[in-house]
Amino acid sequence: MSEAIVNAAQQHPPPNGHVYTYGTAGFRTKADVLDSVLTRVGLIAALRSRKLDGKFVGVMITASHNPPQDNGVKLVEPMGDMLEESWEVISTEMANQSSPEAVSKYYQRIAEEQKIDLSKPANVVVARDTRASGARLLGCLLDGLKAAGADYKDYGFLTTPQLHYMVRCLNTEGTSDSYGTPTEAGYYEKFSTAFRRAMGSKKPNGGLTVDCANGVGGPKLNELMKYLPAKETGLEVSVINDNVIKPEALNVDCGADYVKTNQRAPPSSKTGPGDRCCSLDGDADRVVYYFKDDQNVFRLLDGDRIATLVASFFGDLVRTSGLADQIKIGVVQTAYANGAATDYVEKNLRLPVTCTPTGVKYLHHAAQKLDIGVYFEANGHGTAIFSHKTLETIKNYEPKSPSEAENLEILRACIDLINQAVGDALSDFLLVEVVLAHKRWGPQEWLATYTDLPNRLLKVLVSDRTIFKTTDAERKLTSPEGVQGQVDKEVQKFRQGRSFARASGTEDAVRVYAEAATKAEAEDLARKVAEIDGTPVLKTPPLMYEDQHFVIVIERELSSNEVTDLADPLRVSFDMESMYHDGKSSGRSTPTRRVRFVDELDET
Repeated sequence: MSEAIVNAAQQHPPPNGHVYTYGTAGFRTKADVLDSVLTRVGLIAALRSRKLDGKFVGVMITASHNPPQDNGVKLVEPMGDMLEESWEVISTEMANQSSPEAVSKYYQRIAEEQKIDLSKPANVVVARDTRASGARLLGCLLDGLKAAGADYKDYGFLTTPQLHYMVRCLNTEGTSDSYGTPTEAGYYEKFSTAFRRAMGSKKPNGGLTVDCANGVGGPKLNELMKYLPAKETGLEVSVINDNVIKPEALNVDCGADYVKTNQRAPPSSKTGPGDRCCSLDGDADRVVYYFKDDQNVFRLLDGDRIATLVASFFGDLVRTSGLADQIKIGVVQTAYANGAATDYVEKNLRLPVTCTPTGVKYLHHAAQKLDIGVYFEANGHGTAIFSHKTLETIKNYEPKSPSEAENLEILRACIDLINQAVGDALSDFLLVEVVLAHKRWGPQEWLATYTDLPNRLLKVLVSDRTIFKTTDAERKLTSPEGVQGQVDKEVQKFRQGRSFARASGTEDAVRVYAEAATKAEAEDLARKVAEIDGTPVLKTPPLMYEDQHFVIVIERELSSNEVTDLADPLRVSFDMESMYHDGKSSGRSTPTRRVRFVDELDET
C-alpha cells in the first residue's frame, strides 16, 4: 500500500508554495491548484472510514457559491454531519505534506496514532457539482481512494445535501433508524411524499419562481418536481437559471449569494409585485426568499426570516398536538442575526434563543442539544433538528382529539420533510411552502412579522488577527484589554444600538458589526467602534470599507468626510482583480479612484 500511495501522490504533485487549510467549507480555492488535495483527501476518507469500522464516509466536490473557476472538496461523517474537528487538522496536514514519501509516511503515522487497522474495509461515497473542473478532480480523488484500497460508490452529479442524505441512508440502512433509500429516486420519493402529507388539504397560494444559480440544483429541482405535479399538489414552480450546459454561467448574476449581496433579484427574473421568489446557491444547500412589494421595492426574506417562520410553525404544531409540556423548541443564532429577529423569537414566539460562535458546525451542534433546534444563517443555510427523545415522543404520542391527530400528522410529516443531516435548499423551500400554505400567508404577511434593524458590517485587514480574543459567543472582546468597555460606551449613544468586533476565521482581518434604529446610525456606530483607541483597525493604510457586502480596500487613507461619502450606496463596476468608485454616489464631482477588490463578505 505504501508504494501505491507514493505513486498516487507522484501523479498529482502540489504547486510550489501553496498552503491549504481545511475550513468550515472544507478545502476551497482555485480549481487548478487542487489536484494534489483531492488525491490526499481520498487517502483521508479511507482512513476515516476504517477508523469508524468501515462505515460509509462521503466526499463532495463543490465550491458552493464561489465563482466557476473555483472548486473545493469536503468530507462527510456517517450520519451526514460535517467532518469531526480533529480530522480537519489531520486533513490540513495531509494536504500540505511536501513530497510523495512524506504523504505515505503521514498516512502510516495517522493510522498508528488513531489505532486504525488498515486491513479493515473502507467505504466511501463521492459526488460532485457541475463545475467544469469536477471531472478532473474526481479522477484525482479516485486515484487516492484506489491507492488506499478503499471501496467507493460514485453518485455522479448531486447537490451537496443529496450526498449527505446518501451517506446517512447507507449507514442506517436496515436499522431502526433507517433514514431512507440511498438513491436519487429514494431522495425525491421521501421528500415529495412528506410534502404531500404535510400540506394535507392546503394548497400553495400562487406560483413560485426558483432561481437555481445555473448549478446542480437546477436539474435536481426539475427532477423533484416530476414527483410533485402542479395538477395534484397545486405547487406551481417556475425554474430559472438552470443552465448547467455552460459551467461558466454558474453563480454569475444569479443565486442566493448574488441576491443577498446585491439586494436585488437576478436580472433574468421577470416576476411582478407580490410574486414569491427564491434563490438557491451553486450546490443547493442555501435558499433565500424575496419579492417586490406594491411599490416595486425589493424585499429580502433571508435565513433569519426562515428560522422565525419555521420556529413559529413548529411551536404551533407542538401546542395543537398536545405536546407542549413534553417538547421544547429553541432557535440557534450567531451574533450576526438581526436583533429584531432575536427580539421577535424571544418576545413574540416566546422561545429561547441560543447564540453560538460563527460557523455552521457550531449552530448544528447547539441545535442537536435541543428537543427541536431550528437554525438558519442569514445566508439561507440551515435546518431543524429533532432529538432522538423527541422523535420517540412524537412517534408514540396518542392524540386525544381529532384536532390533535390532524396536527400530529402534520408534525410527523415535517420531520420527514426536513433533511436533518444538513441544510438542504430543496427540502427547506418545500417546508417554507408548507408553512405559508398553513398560515395562509403571502410574502408580505411574512415580512410584516418584524422589521429588521438597519445594520452595517465592516471588514478591515490587520497584521495580526490573533490579538482579538472574544467571549460570549464572539459578542464581547477580552483582548485588546479595555476595548470592550469603549465599545459599550459607543453602543449606549445610539438608539437600539448593538455592536461587536471579532477576528475573521479565514484571514488576517477584523469584522465589525453594528446595528441601530436607522441606517445612518448603524453606519456611524460601526465606524466609531472601528476607530476606538487601542483597536488597530482603521488607524493605518490601507483603509478598508464595505458596502452592500462588497469589501473595498482604499489604496490610501481617506478623510472622515470621504468615508462618509463611501457609506452611501456605491455604483461600482468590478472584475475579479479591481473595482472602481465612480464618484457619483455623493452627488458631487470627485476624481475617479481605483480601489482593490478583496473578496465577497462572508460571516467567517
